[in-house]
Amino acid sequence: MYFGHIDPVYLVLILFSTVLGMITQSYIRSTYKKWSEVPSGLGRSGADIARRMLNQNGAGDCRIGTVAGTLTDHYDPRENCLSLSNENYSGGSVASVAVACHEAGHAVQTAQGYAFGKMRTALVPVVNFAQGTWIIVFFAGVVMRLTGLVNVAILLFAFSVVFQLVTLPVEIDASRRAIKFLDSTGSAIDKQGAKKVLTAAALTYVAAALVSIANLLYLLARTNRR
Repeated sequence: MYFGHIDPVYLVLILFSTVLGMITQSYIRSTYKKWSEVPSGLGRSGADIARRMLNQNGAGDCRIGTVAGTLTDHYDPRENCLSLSNENYSGGSVASVAVACHEAGHAVQTAQGYAFGKMRTALVPVVNFAQGTWIIVFFAGVVMRLTGLVNVAILLFAFSVVFQLVTLPVEIDASRRAIKFLDSTGSAIDKQGAKKVLTAAALTYVAAALVSIANLLYLLARTNRR
């Protein structure tokens, strides 16, 4: 990677990361597509059901808007705004309802002071800085042969790993809240489909965490062998 030759271990790591990413993205898209063709038993749009979930769980002040793209749905705790893709905002499929309720689950986390959610939000500015600077610091340390600088870069990268690990329980909990809500208000098909769609989505976060951990372990191992 950075020791004057092409490291075969790093090439394997790149291949592993690429293949894992392709598999998880393909799985979430195919699962989402399948359940986007199945009407929800609730007979309402994703936005309507998300609003109902918010109101029933103390997060009624959260705004719901739209965002362009497919599977671009997200919740911004700073603005307390839930943004749904057009398909999930107005669509009434099982997939639309599942995704909308998952994002509503994040808003409920904020309203109820969910600890991991608070931690994740607090890490965002730190991680944004670390992701934008670690590689620059890293190569500067390599070029100038300053081990201390390389170690600082690895420490900055480690924040990204911590962020990925904190993200996992946040996402899993939001899905748990969505499925619990649909179990109490929806039909069997809504609960079944939501589990399928949200499990597929969770795998993308697991994959991202695994890739980050693998990269960190590689950097630590190669640096210690210098």
